[in-house]
Amino acid sequence: MIPARYAATRFPGKLMQLLNGKSVIRHTYDNTSATGLFDEVIVVTDSEIIYTEIIAAGGNAVMSINRHESGSDRIAEAAEKMDADIIVNVQGDTPFVKRAPLEKLLNQFDEPAVQVASMMQRLTKDEDIFDPNFVKVAVDKNKNALFFSRSVIPYPRDKNYPTVYFEHIGVYAFRKQALIQFTQWPMTPLEAAEKIECLRYLENGVPMRMIEVDYMGIEIDTPEDLDKAADLLKAH
Repeated sequence: MIPARYAATRFPGKLMQLLNGKSVIRHTYDNTSATGLFDEVIVVTDSEIIYTEIIAAGGNAVMSINRHESGSDRIAEAAEKMDADIIVNVQGDTPFVKRAPLEKLLNQFDEPAVQVASMMQRLTKDEDIFDPNFVKVAVDKNKNALFFSRSVIPYPRDKNYPTVYFEHIGVYAFRKQALIQFTQWPMTPLEAAEKIECLRYLENGVPMRMIEVDYMGIEIDTPEDLDKAADLLKAH
């Protein structure tokens, strides 16, 4: 499921911006469908513009009924009455979706204890590490998330120690009941402060399994990201 809100705070209308002649949301939908991993791919949106964009291209989309604070809340509304075991939330602003990382993500659910899983990729440039638009994640030895932040985590107090930084990629997978449970909890303090929805799981004691993946491309959060994405498409 692909949550798609038109009025994004930092870059309104970003999902309808064109990349190589096709909207960002169409790139995301088409590339997710092309993986062949899913029984259904559905865009869940509050926007008639986005709904029409997907339907006109022969895709599958539904309109949200209620107002939602997060993408997970939005897709949970649509998923509640669906017959599904595992639901994957692919953010609408991730146009460079690929099969291999999604397949690796789904494989985590072979372990019965895993209720929620997500992705991360290494950050190596200081400009990205210190950019609050890049959500960082710190993990334990078992690759379960310890914390997500827009700040630099871990903080490099010892400059001689080789610190590794991970960017959280906005792709989640849930067992259906874990997703529904998420919507029944109120927004948590850290989630509200950081504006990072997955902190709600950690604050309620639900582990989140992280997988490290190769470069997943660019998430479109700002106009500058759109320019970088266009350059990446030209390069390939």
